[in-house]
Amino acid sequence: MLVTVVGEEEQPTVELFDSEKGLIFSATPLPEGGQTAQEENIELVVTGEQDGYRVPNTSTATRTDTPLRDIPQSIQIIPQEVLQEQGGDLTSALLNAPSVRNSAPTNFDSLRVQVRGFSTPVTVNGLEDSLNSSTIGSDLTGIERIEILGGPNSVLLGSSAPGGTVNFVTKQPLRDPYYFAEITAGSFNLYRGEVDLSGPLEPSKRVLYRLNTSYRDQEFFNDLSSTRSFVIAPVVSFAFAENIKLTLEGRYANVKFNSIPLGLPAIGTILPNPNGEIPREFNPNEGTYLATSTRLGYALDVKLSENWSLRNGFQFTRYSGGYSGENAGTFLIGLLPDNRTLERVTFNEASNQNDFRLSTNVVGQFATGKVQHQLLLGVDLGRVSGKFSGKDRETTTIDVFDPVYGGRTFGEVTSEYSTENVTDELGFLVQDRITITNNLKLLVGGRFDLFRQTNKDLLADTETHQSGSAFSPRLGIVYQPIPPISLYANYSRSFEPAIGRAFDGSTFEPTRGTQFEIGVKADLNDRLSATLALYDITQSNVLTDDPDNLGFSIQTGEQRSQGIELNLAGEILPGWNIFAGYAYNDARVTEDNSIPVGNRLEQTAPHAASLWTTYEIQQGSLRGLGFGLGLFYVGDRAGDSDNTFEVPSYLRTDATIFYKRDGFRAAININNLFDVDYFESGFNRDRVFPGAPLTVQGTISWEF
Repeated sequence: MLVTVVGEEEQPTVELFDSEKGLIFSATPLPEGGQTAQEENIELVVTGEQDGYRVPNTSTATRTDTPLRDIPQSIQIIPQEVLQEQGGDLTSALLNAPSVRNSAPTNFDSLRVQVRGFSTPVTVNGLEDSLNSSTIGSDLTGIERIEILGGPNSVLLGSSAPGGTVNFVTKQPLRDPYYFAEITAGSFNLYRGEVDLSGPLEPSKRVLYRLNTSYRDQEFFNDLSSTRSFVIAPVVSFAFAENIKLTLEGRYANVKFNSIPLGLPAIGTILPNPNGEIPREFNPNEGTYLATSTRLGYALDVKLSENWSLRNGFQFTRYSGGYSGENAGTFLIGLLPDNRTLERVTFNEASNQNDFRLSTNVVGQFATGKVQHQLLLGVDLGRVSGKFSGKDRETTTIDVFDPVYGGRTFGEVTSEYSTENVTDELGFLVQDRITITNNLKLLVGGRFDLFRQTNKDLLADTETHQSGSAFSPRLGIVYQPIPPISLYANYSRSFEPAIGRAFDGSTFEPTRGTQFEIGVKADLNDRLSATLALYDITQSNVLTDDPDNLGFSIQTGEQRSQGIELNLAGEILPGWNIFAGYAYNDARVTEDNSIPVGNRLEQTAPHAASLWTTYEIQQGSLRGLGFGLGLFYVGDRAGDSDNTFEVPSYLRTDATIFYKRDGFRAAININNLFDVDYFESGFNRDRVFPGAPLTVQGTISWEF
């Protein structure tokens, strides 16, 4: 952005400086004689959409808008431009973050994410979304960017895993009219349309709106597998006065899945099978899964005074889904001794879940001598409830080399469940961002949580209760020897309730995570930045088998994750962008009564790397023509907790060619360019997931 200042008589005095409010532009006119007038400076506020691969600020890690260089934590942000250029979904987007593993198949209703070796929660604009409502159908509709916060974040979220957090930032209303339409068609009968509309609803621009909606109809390379989804995400903001803003936001998704792939046997895919190789398109699941999710919420921002502000946010999420009747799903049990006949069961299931989140934060700025403080006081309330029921039945087997579909039988019931549960949470947060000098900053915070869970077994007519508490501290320091370089270190802890009782009837303490992290952040120039982080995480109080009492657990387990992360994002030269990362993660069992000590944690890969780079011609008759290349490498992963086999490494190559001019954009995306046979993930020897073959899609969009 270029700002030019001119005067009618003479050039004014211009000053540009940074502050907690953002970039401040001051222009002071010169009086006759050339002396600066002793008048109040003029403050000019310039706003605009984030453009490019480098995102300099985030509010997720501290609940206040903070430059990344001032946060003592590894944070990787996948921006809108990368998401648009790759033309993928949530699963493929997370390949840009090498520390993240998604164990769910691509065409599934939600993500199952690990960060730094541990399962991790999903949040939306900083509020936990325990039902994964924003990931249903794996569609990017309404999402502005994806943030990966490394390490424990219980100080912000309460109950959470120690590896990190994946946060989705939604698209917000714009002050100027904006209209966007896109259509996509591709391999396996992919058809998708999207609309993004925004602007003011009245002349004073105090009421703004944004509406994102999409429809997708798509088949997959797996036999019988397809999906149809409809997503709509409206947002309306009201500026009642200069110091009060209310934002109302919602998202509704309706998705139908036919024959979701639930995995293939390892014997015949990863491991040898005397009968040959099982085709990667074989899918033993028959059935239709229907799911809907609704998310509604608001954010109220009030500026109480020059130095104090309040934010109150609420989010309600509802999810329902399942298989029913003759459309029951089919779940594989395992191969029979002939290594070609696959045992299956059919299952009907239904789940109805609600998630309520209420968060109130007061932020104030003050000084103690020359030391500056930004104090945050927060109170969070949460309630998650759900009702779950299911019934498994015997059904016909299927030949993995010569499948015959449509002849399922529904036999005797083999298992059945019907449960209800409610979890209530209350958390109190105190945080202080302390600026000791311009180049030395501290982040100190702590959170105290209370939780209570009630579980009902409706078939057995029993009810159990469990409650507990936990304190989660965080301490970080940032030292900037020169402005472009930030050296940081942090210590943080997390907790997760461990539900159940020991043999003696006592309740379990929360599982705890403890991390030490050091790193460096560098602004290589004003368009390119890099982060290097080293971390050590220990998860203790892990439940493991009680060796003296069969069927019970004790809290003597421990797991440890150590690693290195390197991320690079920004513009190398005009038109040449890069988004790259590398992660080394050694996640192992250090204490357990049933899993051998030293085993790698399931799904974890010691080495993973990603590279996405594009070049767009800047001048001449070919201006707007661009090319992109993506390389995504994932190393060998532990296929199960006993480490009896490994999911092999792979390198996937993607490519794109696009043309942009005057709001028009056309693109062709090719994924798995060399049609490599690879496996996305694996749960155990009966369930491994092959990746998609070469796929091509074309996209045309208009922006005006």
